[in-house]
Amino acid sequence: MADDKLKKNLNLFDVYAMSTGAMFSSGLFLLPGIAAGFTGDSVYLAYFLAGFLILPAMYSMAELSTAMPKAGGTYYFLDRAMGPLMGTIGGLGSWVAVVFKSAFALVGMGAYLSLYVDISFTTLAIVLTVAFGLINIAGAKETTVLQRALVGSLVVILSVFIIVGLGGVDGGPQLTPNGDDQNFFRAGLAGFVSTIGLVFVSYAGLTKVASVAEEIENPDRNIPLGMTLSLATATVIYTLGTLILINALPQGELEESLTPVADAGSEFLDWVPNDLGVVLIVVAAIAAFASTGNAGILSASRYPYAMAKDKLIPTNLAELGRFGTPTKSVLLTVAAMVAVLLLFPVESVAKLASAFQLVLFALICIAVIVMRESQIDSYKPGFKAPFYPWLQIAGVVIALWLISEIGFLAIAFTAVLLIGCVMWYRIYAMGNLERRGAIFHVHQRLGEQKYEDLERELMTIVHDRTQDENLSYEALIARSVVVDVQAGSFDDSQLKELLSETSIKRFDAGERIAETFGDKLSFRPVGDDVYMSMTAAADIEQPELVVCRLGPDTTLNLEGLDELRQAHTLLFLVAPNRPIGLDLRLAGQIVEVVQSDNFTRRWLRAQDEKALNAILMRDDHFYHGAVETLPFLVEQLGRKISELELPSSCIVALIERDGELVIPTPEVTLLAFDGVAIIGEPDDIELLNEGLDPFEARQAEIAAAENAAELARQERAEDESRSSSQQAADS
Repeated sequence: MADDKLKKNLNLFDVYAMSTGAMFSSGLFLLPGIAAGFTGDSVYLAYFLAGFLILPAMYSMAELSTAMPKAGGTYYFLDRAMGPLMGTIGGLGSWVAVVFKSAFALVGMGAYLSLYVDISFTTLAIVLTVAFGLINIAGAKETTVLQRALVGSLVVILSVFIIVGLGGVDGGPQLTPNGDDQNFFRAGLAGFVSTIGLVFVSYAGLTKVASVAEEIENPDRNIPLGMTLSLATATVIYTLGTLILINALPQGELEESLTPVADAGSEFLDWVPNDLGVVLIVVAAIAAFASTGNAGILSASRYPYAMAKDKLIPTNLAELGRFGTPTKSVLLTVAAMVAVLLLFPVESVAKLASAFQLVLFALICIAVIVMRESQIDSYKPGFKAPFYPWLQIAGVVIALWLISEIGFLAIAFTAVLLIGCVMWYRIYAMGNLERRGAIFHVHQRLGEQKYEDLERELMTIVHDRTQDENLSYEALIARSVVVDVQAGSFDDSQLKELLSETSIKRFDAGERIAETFGDKLSFRPVGDDVYMSMTAAADIEQPELVVCRLGPDTTLNLEGLDELRQAHTLLFLVAPNRPIGLDLRLAGQIVEVVQSDNFTRRWLRAQDEKALNAILMRDDHFYHGAVETLPFLVEQLGRKISELELPSSCIVALIERDGELVIPTPEVTLLAFDGVAIIGEPDDIELLNEGLDPFEARQAEIAAAENAAELARQERAEDESRSSSQQAADS
C-alpha cells in the first residue's frame, strides 16, 4: 500500500476553482427561468440575498476546516464534534447528496453535448462520469488542473457575457424591466422568500472544498480566503447575470426557457459572426456542468475514504493507490453515480438531496458551538468565524426555515436518508467503536465524563500543521534565558518585574514580550514541581522561553496559586499567533523533556545556564562544544555567521565568548576560542560530527564516562546516607 497520507498539493487557486466550479451549473444555466416564474423580476434580488444566507455555513465550515484539515470534511467535523453516530449521518448523507447532484450535473452536460453529438445524454453522462473518475484516480492535483481550466474559461466567458449584456440592453438594465411593482414580487413576500430557498441550493457547492482540506497547502489562509473569493464571484455573476436575463428576454419566454443564458446571448450577441457568441455560452455551460461533476467526484470520494479510516465502513476503502489517491473510494463513487444515472430520475432526486444538504449546514453550525464550548486546548482553528455564537444560531435558523419552504417530499426524503444512516451505524459500526466527540467535553464541564483521545488526535493535527517549524524547539531552547533564583520571596508584581527585565535585556522583541507579563499569569503542572505559563502574542516573529529555577530558600507568594509554593521551576513560554498551534507543539516537547527519566535530579544539580540549556535540549538535534574541536568550523575561522557553510539544516543558535553569551547575528565573526550551540536535523548533526579529530572525540568520550561515573558515585552515597538515616530512625 502507498503512503497512507494524502499529499498537500492544492493551493489557493485550487480551492477557489473547486468552490466556484461546484456552484455554477443548473444554478445559472437552468434555474433562473424557473425562479422567475415564482417571483417575477425580483429573481436577481433572490440570488443576491441567498448569497448572504450561505455565510453562516461557509464561515463555520472554514473554521472547522482550519482547525481539523482532514479528508472527509463534513463527516470528520460532525464525528469529532458530536460522535460517530452524527459522523455517520454526515458522511453517508453527504456522499449520497453529492453523488446525486454530481450525476445531475453530468446529465446537464450530456444534454448540451447531445446538441452536437448524436448520442443520448444519459450515455454521454455515463462516459463523462467514468472519464472524470479516471482523472480523479490519477491525483487531486491532476483533477484540479482540469478544474482550473474549466473554471477559468467559465468565469472569463460569463464575465464577458455580463459586461456585454450590461451594455447591450437598450437604455441599460432596469431593476423592474416589466414596468410594475406588482410583477416585481409576483407572489408576494411569501413567494419571494420561497424563491430564495429555491436558488439557495445554487450556492451549496461552496463548502464542498472542506472534504479535501487535508490536501490543501496552508489551510489557515487558503480555505477561508478561497471560499470568500468564490462566494463573491458567484454572487456577482448570479445577481448581474439574472438581472441581464430579465432585461434581455420577454417575461414569458424567460420563464419557459431551459437554456436562458444561451437565449439571452442570442438577443444581444447577434453581431458576433457565425453565432460564435452563443457557441461560447454553450461552451461555458458545458464547462460549468463539467466542473460541478468533476469537483463532485473529488469531494464525494473523500467521505468513504475518511469513514473507512475510522472503521465506520469497510476499511479497504481507506487504501491509497499508486497515485496517492483513494482509488477504491473513487471507484465506489463512480459506480454509484453510474447506477443513479441508470436507475433514478436524477433531476428530481438531486433537488430532494438539497434538503439534506440544508440539514448538514445546520449541523455544521452546531458543531462549531460544540467545539468552542468544549474548551479543548488543542482546538486551534487558524480562522475563527465572526460573531460567535450568533452567526451559528442564525445558520441553524436559516437552514430549518429553508427546509420548511422546500416542501413535504424533500422533508420525507431527508427523513428516510437520516433513518438509513442511523440503521447503518447501529448494525455495522456501533459495537466496534469507543470514540466519542467533543460534546463529551461539554458534558465534562457539567460534571460528566469527557473523551481524552480526541484531545490527543487534535494535538496530532496541530503537530502536522506546524511540521515546517520542526527545529523551533531547539532554536527556542538555544535562545532561552535561565534565571537561577537561589533565595528571596516573590509576589506577583516582583515576579512580573523580573520576567520583564529579563525579556527586555535578552530578546529582540523583549518589550513586546514584557507586555504579556502584565496580564494575570496562569500556570499548569508539566512535571514534578515544574509549572508552565503559556501565552500567544501578536507582533513577535519567533517563540521565546524564560526559565526560572528556584532554590530551596526561594518563596513564591502568588495570588491564588498556593500550589506553586513547592515548585522548583517555572517556565514562561511566549509564542507568536502564527502558525496556529505552534505554542502547543513547543509546550508538548517541553513536557516530553521535563517528564523524562532523571530530569529532576539532573536539573537540580546543574551548575550553570549552559548546563541547564543542555538538559532541556534534545540531544539528537543539538551540538554544543568548542569551535576548535570541529574541523568543519576550524576551516572557516574569521568568517561571518552569514558566510558559514554548514550542513543544510544546521544553524548556529548561540555563541559563548569569554564567559558571555553572544547572539549570532549575520555580522558576528566566528573566533577560534568560541563555544557554539548548533541545531539541525539528526542526520545533519551526525554529518557535522563526522569530521571530529579521533583524539578529541576519544577525550570527549572519556570525559562523558567520568561524569557518568561521578554521578553514579554520588547517587550511591546519597542512597547509603538515606539508608543509614532510616536505620537510625528505626532504632
